[in-house]
Amino acid sequence: MTITPQRVVRLHYVLRDASGTVLDDSRTRQTPLEYLHGHHNIVAGLERALEGQGEGARLNVTLMPVEAYGLRDEALVQEVSRSAFPIDDLSAGMRFQTQGDDGPQIVTVLEVGVEQVKIDTNHPLAGECLSYQLEVLSIRDATRAELAKGHPLPADVDHTQVEDRKLL
Repeated sequence: MTITPQRVVRLHYVLRDASGTVLDDSRTRQTPLEYLHGHHNIVAGLERALEGQGEGARLNVTLMPVEAYGLRDEALVQEVSRSAFPIDDLSAGMRFQTQGDDGPQIVTVLEVGVEQVKIDTNHPLAGECLSYQLEVLSIRDATRAELAKGHPLPADVDHTQVEDRKLL
């Protein structure tokens, strides 16, 4: 079976920045990545590189920023009221996840003032060239429930009940 849209892919990866520093390693965490191919669950450049690959495939992929998390946009650096944060003890470097117009969004605190907080809503890897070592572990057809949800569902979920009960 090969990787095509509507298939669930399970893979291990090692992610490195341009200097070769490991940013993430699914083997170290003992948690392979599972995603629904063709549904924008992973960065576009990776999805293109994986298209047509088979089980057991190993590949190295280097992505320019536009193929990964995009270019940095300085308009996404802004000041907001300190009261917008759920905690009082804020410091530079802290990250929060919020809900943006296009889904979950990571907010990085850059500076903390008495009344205002300078934040960056660019993805933390925006503007970075990234290298991936990939190993495709398995490929399977997605279930109807997974296609309806747009992502793989946990193995312990009864897929026949998902659409009716609006789980996950």
